[in-house]
Amino acid sequence: MALITKAPRGTQDVLPAESYKWQYIEQTALAVARDFGYREMRTPVFEHTELFQRSVGETTDVVQKEMYTFTDKGDRSITLRPEGTAGAARALLEHGLHTEALPVKVCYLTSCYRYEKPQAGRLREFHQFGIECFGAAAPQADAEVISVAHTLLKTLGVTGVKLHINSIGCPTCRAKYHEALKAYFEANVDTLCGTCRERLDRNPMRILDCKSPVCHKLAAKAPVMLDYLCDDCAEHFDKVKACLNAAGLDYEIDTHIVRGLDYYTRTVFEFVSDALGSQAVVCGGGRYDGLIEEMGGNHLPSLGFGMGLERLLMILEAKEAPLPEPPRCEVYLAPMGDKAVAACFDIALRLREGGVSVETDLAGRGLKAQMKYADKLGARYTIVIGDSELETQTARLKDMETGEQIDIALDDSLYTTLYNKALDRELAGMADIFSAVVEE
Repeated sequence: MALITKAPRGTQDVLPAESYKWQYIEQTALAVARDFGYREMRTPVFEHTELFQRSVGETTDVVQKEMYTFTDKGDRSITLRPEGTAGAARALLEHGLHTEALPVKVCYLTSCYRYEKPQAGRLREFHQFGIECFGAAAPQADAEVISVAHTLLKTLGVTGVKLHINSIGCPTCRAKYHEALKAYFEANVDTLCGTCRERLDRNPMRILDCKSPVCHKLAAKAPVMLDYLCDDCAEHFDKVKACLNAAGLDYEIDTHIVRGLDYYTRTVFEFVSDALGSQAVVCGGGRYDGLIEEMGGNHLPSLGFGMGLERLLMILEAKEAPLPEPPRCEVYLAPMGDKAVAACFDIALRLREGGVSVETDLAGRGLKAQMKYADKLGARYTIVIGDSELETQTARLKDMETGEQIDIALDDSLYTTLYNKALDRELAGMADIFSAVVEE
């Protein structure tokens, strides 16, 4: 029975006291993406397993160790999405979005699932904000995608974040790099972990992304891809850097960035924070020019990024970045008597229609208990309404912070005034507004 009241390991609840922070981040992310021309896409939480095997790569840790895969009642292999790009690419092909004006620019807020050891900033169910730009081959597209992430972090007030970039080339120049990498690791094969020994023949670049301390130390001295770039890839990378330089976006060349998924080509990047120690990457992405073709479509150069929301929120709080105040009850209506209950229900509904956050009694409490409840809600103002207030159509508005009280009219002028004044969420100057109602 204890399992019924406990969330599965590696998952967490977002409670009302915290959800407003998530909403702020999500709304800011969508707004920034919209400014860059990215429109929201929503895809299923599960896909056919083959989609991730072909797109993410069978030699990756994600596919080999971390996917939540099961057989459904139709004997089909189904997997909970471990990342967002593959599903977005599948939707692009299924609905023919690639036949529209290019590039197709989409964004998403999504939950992802990976079976790995839960730790701070890394859960089995986690959430991402991501963007995908399908059908853009030019280097300036790489710079734009990077600048979306940069703008979002800047808008959220995140400090202490550095941009790291690298190029991992194309299949042509990467073949020569693979030969050099394989030769290097073969000379040290006895020190590799078992998984990386299997990767050595199939995809030696995956060894560079291994989490084993021994493999990580060995990879630090391995050949670097930048030394093997073909002329086209080198020129592309130079132009990406030129765009970033022109925009004043500081960056660091990091030859150890390969990203953890096989579909990446050419430009790869990460935004690294100084706030979380080893869990430093808050955003990662790059170009994946061969993904659509690998999935059965025509060649369609594309790129994007994913940004972990749990980790982003941890960084915001660690850096004490400005976050909005939690939502509060703006007006609490306290009825006394059956007629007042009905009247408060009507008044509350009308005020809410005008954009005011209003609460009223739903538990049949006495006045003293209602005032205590209003205080727990953090209500900015309270209005007590009983028989005498209904008879005179006048009540007293109490400021719960200052104790100040003023008379207000309960007729339709109250609603009209609130609509016309476009009352903000802090109820700034509400006493003046209600005073204006009285004067009218």
